[in-house]
Amino acid sequence: MTQTNTATPNRAPDERIICALDVPTTSEAAALVTRIGDAVGFYKIGLQLFAVGGMDLARELKAQGRKIFLDWKLHDIGATVEKATANLADADCDLLTVHARPQVMAAAARGAAGSNMKVLGVTVLTSLTAEDLSADDHSLSPGELVERRVRQALDAGIDGVVSSPHEAARVRALAVAAGRPDFLIVTPGVRPVGAALDDQARAATPQAALEAGATHLVIGRPITASADPRAAAQEIAQQIALI
Repeated sequence: MTQTNTATPNRAPDERIICALDVPTTSEAAALVTRIGDAVGFYKIGLQLFAVGGMDLARELKAQGRKIFLDWKLHDIGATVEKATANLADADCDLLTVHARPQVMAAAARGAAGSNMKVLGVTVLTSLTAEDLSADDHSLSPGELVERRVRQALDAGIDGVVSSPHEAARVRALAVAAGRPDFLIVTPGVRPVGAALDDQARAATPQAALEAGATHLVIGRPITASADPRAAAQEIAQQIALI
C-alpha cells in the first residue's frame, strides 16, 4: 500500500468537515490525503475501499492523528453486528454506521459499549426520493421515515444518525426533546454553492446544514475532484468558520 504523509498537521482543521475518500484504491485515497494536508483531519472510508485494504488505510490515518469514519452500514443479525462493532471499536475508529433498524442499532450499541467509537444509524440515503421509497413499498415520506428511525435510534441508545440536511432540524428537535443534546447528526449530500449535485437528491450547502442542526458534514467530490483539494477544503472551512 502507498504510504500516506506522516507529517503532523501544522494547524487544527475543522473536524466538522469529514472528507469522503470515495475512490477505487487505497493508494489513490492516500494520495488525496497527502494533497489535502492540514486542511482536513477527519476522513470517511466507505464500502468502495472495504475490500481493498480499507482497514489498513484507517490504521495508517489513525497513526497520523486523523479521525476515521467507517461508513460500512452494517446490517445483519444482532450477534454478528455486535461482534463486528466490537472488533472495529478495538481498532480505535471514531464513527461507524449501521442500518437504522432497532435490532441492528441495539446490537451495535452493545458492541461499542465502553469504547470511544460512536455508532450512527443510517436513516434514509440522501440519493433516495419519495418516489424511490414508494417503489420500495414505503408509505412514508423521506422526512416521516427519518423521524421514525431517529426515534428508534434514540431508544436503542446509539450516538447519532446519518440524515440529509433537509431533515437535520427535525432530528435536532427530536434529540433535544429526548434529553440528548449531544446526539450526532452527520449529513452527507452537502454541496457548496455552485457545486454539482451529482447523485444527491436531497442536498444543501454547508452553512445551511449546520444551521439546521448538523454536527458533521460529509463532503466528497467538491473537495476530492477539485484541481486543488486542499484549497477547496480550506474554502469550505472558511465559509463555516463563524457558524
